[in-house]
Amino acid sequence: MNRHQHNSARLTASAATVSVAVFISRILGLIREQVFAFMFGAGYAYDAFVVAFRIPNLLRDLFAEGALSAAFVTVFSDYDANRGREQTWQLASQVLCFITIIVSLITLLAILFAGEIVSLLAGGYGSVEGKIELTTTLTRIMMPFLLFISLAAVVMGILNTKGRFFVPALASSFFNLGSIVGGTTLALILPRYGHEAIMGMAFGTLLGGILQLAVQLPSLRATGFRFKLRLVPVDPGLRRVLLLMVPAVIGLSATQINILINTQFAASCAEGSVSWLQYAFRLVQLPIGMFGVAISIASLPLLAKQASQNKIDELRQTFVSALTMVMALCLPASIGLIILAEPIIAVIFEHGAFTSADTRATAMALSLYAVGLFGYAANKVVVPVFYAIKAPRFPVIASFIAIAVNLTIVLMTIDRLQHLALALSVSITMTLNSLLLVTILYLKIGGFSVRYLVTSGIKIAGAVALMGGGVVLAKEVALETLSQSTLWGAVSLAVVIIAALLSYITILHLIKLEEVMMLVTRIRSRFGR
Repeated sequence: MNRHQHNSARLTASAATVSVAVFISRILGLIREQVFAFMFGAGYAYDAFVVAFRIPNLLRDLFAEGALSAAFVTVFSDYDANRGREQTWQLASQVLCFITIIVSLITLLAILFAGEIVSLLAGGYGSVEGKIELTTTLTRIMMPFLLFISLAAVVMGILNTKGRFFVPALASSFFNLGSIVGGTTLALILPRYGHEAIMGMAFGTLLGGILQLAVQLPSLRATGFRFKLRLVPVDPGLRRVLLLMVPAVIGLSATQINILINTQFAASCAEGSVSWLQYAFRLVQLPIGMFGVAISIASLPLLAKQASQNKIDELRQTFVSALTMVMALCLPASIGLIILAEPIIAVIFEHGAFTSADTRATAMALSLYAVGLFGYAANKVVVPVFYAIKAPRFPVIASFIAIAVNLTIVLMTIDRLQHLALALSVSITMTLNSLLLVTILYLKIGGFSVRYLVTSGIKIAGAVALMGGGVVLAKEVALETLSQSTLWGAVSLAVVIIAALLSYITILHLIKLEEVMMLVTRIRSRFGR
């Protein structure tokens, strides 16, 4: 086995492990969204919840799963490879202490100024009586979620660096379980005491964040880590993490600005627009999480280690394998979501308070989000490479270019397309951003195997075309069944998706796409024991 195959095999194995855990989490996430759709539909209450939860989520991307995660894993991997055990664990304790103090202060400030933040983020809600007040209350309930999820992100980084991927990837399943069980229970109880049912879902979200941290702690202890209450601001390791975080926060802030812009526009569109976009994006997050995030999580420790040891040839090969996997996994998912958007939305969400009109509006948004699925997932893979090679300024520059592109597209299309303009702008912006970053990375690391990417891309495109043709032929049957029965509609839709998936994998295996062959070999060896 040559070095490219060895790196591909390691990455494939880690990504497959993470994908299984992420798949479980995303399925539970869909069930959580089904609960919201059934109980609240698309409109007043869920619109308020989406914006309220978006506030700690925006900060989470900055301080937890985005900037902090990339910066911490890069430095922690270097310590783990080149420093002693004591210094490595000392760094982990320092970062945990620092995050606890800083994020707690941010949380308190956000609770105090929740009303002002909501008015800034969703001023359009002021046209509906009580909507801003409800959103403010929900924001105050959910803000402490930020602290628990930030600590969970650090713990996940430690476990991933130590080669433990499954438990941290599965941890978000416990967030969804807490949200579903705790949230639904409280949503049924609180109205008896004069409170909005949606407040129960907010408390459930907070419970889910606590569970996401708690479930990782036994695995953390098993690595040998013992927390020590110590914070030395001049510690060189902590300073390295913070210095790496600065450009990352600036870069991610550009992404958050795009989200803020789109949220403001969505809040000024028809009531339900925020909900339609949220339901659609949650579905797109399923393949993004299973493939883009999973591959990113699996590749970051390996890329960081290769960069710290100056093994640039191996880093190039790892990146090419990661990008090939993203193409192979996200392109068919994108085509499938575009073709089957309406039946998928109908089967999953069209129950209870969620109407057929909501289905049509959400399905159109889903189709447009799906166009940019590859770009979104590719960004998840390419950005960590820049942190690994200590060149984080390039994603920062690209992110601010993305603000201008996004705003231009929205302003040009919002009057005509309404909420669909926002889904379209995200897809175009993320695709252009990923292409720009891949080009910059090519120049920065002295090139990589474009020939391998193109050859693999042609194979993947051919397989996707054949699969897509089959899905189009089967679509009418699925839709006809859907009109007769939701149960049989769900069964027929599942059959179409499974058949398309199996045919696609078979085609890729027959045309010998290396990453797929390694995955099949691993599955056979696992079940052949």
